[in-house]
Amino acid sequence: MHLSDNLPAAAPAPADWIVRAPKAVLHDHLDGGLRPATIIELARDCGYTGLPTQDPAELAVWFRDAADSGSLERYLETFAHTCAVMQTREALFRVAAECAEDLAADGVVYAEVRYAPEQHLAAGLTLDEVVEAVNDGFREGERRAGGRITVGTLLTGMRHTDRSLEIAELTVAHRERGVAGFDIAGGEIGNPPARHLPAFQHLKRHNCHFTIHAGEAVGAESIHEAVQVCGAERIGHGVRITDDIAEDGTLGHLAAYVRDNRIALEVCPTSNLQTGAAKDYATHPIDQLRRLGFRITLNTDNRLVSGTTMSREFQHMADAFGYGPEVFEEFTVAAVEAAFLPLPERRRLIDEVIRPGYAALAAGR
Repeated sequence: MHLSDNLPAAAPAPADWIVRAPKAVLHDHLDGGLRPATIIELARDCGYTGLPTQDPAELAVWFRDAADSGSLERYLETFAHTCAVMQTREALFRVAAECAEDLAADGVVYAEVRYAPEQHLAAGLTLDEVVEAVNDGFREGERRAGGRITVGTLLTGMRHTDRSLEIAELTVAHRERGVAGFDIAGGEIGNPPARHLPAFQHLKRHNCHFTIHAGEAVGAESIHEAVQVCGAERIGHGVRITDDIAEDGTLGHLAAYVRDNRIALEVCPTSNLQTGAAKDYATHPIDQLRRLGFRITLNTDNRLVSGTTMSREFQHMADAFGYGPEVFEEFTVAAVEAAFLPLPERRRLIDEVIRPGYAALAAGR
């Protein structure tokens, strides 16, 4: 059975109240969320000829189908096309601005969007120029969205390269100019997070936030290393924490530590189905983890590659588990509480934007 058998080819439009609900996303990759038409236009501008089609609708379907392999490594191959067209200041600015616009149009009021600066140097940009272009694009996108969204960036080091310390230093250098924190990403197998320990130690010395992809393709041992060796504040994906939970719901020592210390799990259901971390929505471990008291945040991962939005992720969870506004408010508050933002800004978002927004939904407005 092909994995796409578990994924609706054309998911129904989310309910209106879901689209209107305030949302926060902590795990969204810039290079995984481009508009198909933008990819085609940027490819034409830079002379990239590797796209499988020049039709935007067909390209969107191609990305979704290519990612439905059940393999994280195959899933990651799709990014060769998006990164190929994101090599100039103009392209990075445009992609970032459109990202902020698209998220805001979907009801997202706070987003942390991640990308790997080292993947955008082919046309001669420096690392600093890449970061400045993306940050400027996000500020423009916020402006176009009328100030309805705040976007912070996470600079990502790649597991399979040796530049993570350099990217950690870049994160510290730009944290007063739109960079919220650091991430490590890429294929988990054979690339444990502790390989990049100097980067995490540098971030700790400078009191800088970071999250780590773990517990997606590799089991609970990856999460243990990310938390106990590297000191991750949040875990990207983290669904394999269930490897440390018995069938009767008894938590092992690692699972209990993650839950009790409120280490947020950045859960991305549709992406998990595509990479084989979960079988289908109905049996996705998010519901079990929520009932056991873990700090759960709901995320998109890659909107283009997974053919999703925050509203679609909400709808899938509503369909699978009967979740209503109160649960999505819980997820959204949890995301803001775990955001790499100063405490006063987190409180303002929760008290002035998120809770009033859900109260309005409850009142039928």
